[in-house]
Amino acid sequence: MPATLIVQSHRQPLPCAWIDTCLASVREWARANGYDYRFLGDELFTHVPREIRDKTRKQPVIATDLARLHVMREALEQGAQRVVWLDADFLIFAPQDFVLPSTSHAVGREVWIQEDKHGAPRAYKKVHNALLMACRENAFLDFYLEAATRLLWQNRGPMPPQFIGPKLLTALHNVVQLPVMESAGILSPWVIRDLNAEGGPALELFLRRSSRPIAGANLCLSSQQGGAVSESEMVSVIERLVQRPNGVHTKTELT
Repeated sequence: MPATLIVQSHRQPLPCAWIDTCLASVREWARANGYDYRFLGDELFTHVPREIRDKTRKQPVIATDLARLHVMREALEQGAQRVVWLDADFLIFAPQDFVLPSTSHAVGREVWIQEDKHGAPRAYKKVHNALLMACRENAFLDFYLEAATRLLWQNRGPMPPQFIGPKLLTALHNVVQLPVMESAGILSPWVIRDLNAEGGPALELFLRRSSRPIAGANLCLSSQQGGAVSESEMVSVIERLVQRPNGVHTKTELT
């Protein structure tokens, strides 16, 4: 088992071609750093109890959030020194600056920009699990897995897609301050549109509220599936980020 293992997963066939571009960016980054790489299909769900899979049938992303924790723990138990999960729609566009932290575990940074009731941009600063890292000496992964599983067993009502992912992690982060890989970001539809337009209020606010420049970002396939951005807008923003990463890789005034 290698010192560092990078894991990704998505059901085949991929729903759109730009995801393959994202996957390729992660594979190349892993290769350049000497990391092993593993891609999983439906075998990702091997360790998720059938009852939980049935309960999350209408929200499969919740089962995926739990499954990644099982896969990561298994890799550590089999000898990996460090395992990193990256969502399939995560693009590494500045690989030289996408450097894993020296902490025993880490989550990604979410600076989500959306309109308020007056149509002005508003920032919500959270953490996310589109990047999730754990090393063998970490004490967090088992706790997170147990807590997430218990919440799913106990829940009897509807669950939002981010129930055991960003929502649970952000709640924990607000109390214990989890280690955050600030360069692993996430782009909301409004920021994507501003990037394609080469500027705008959402992008400006994103840059101000980001503690550090980002070198990779979750592009949120769900934004396209929900109609907030089009496939052509996704393709365009990927091209811009790869060709001109300084669009979100330049620090401006902090607030």
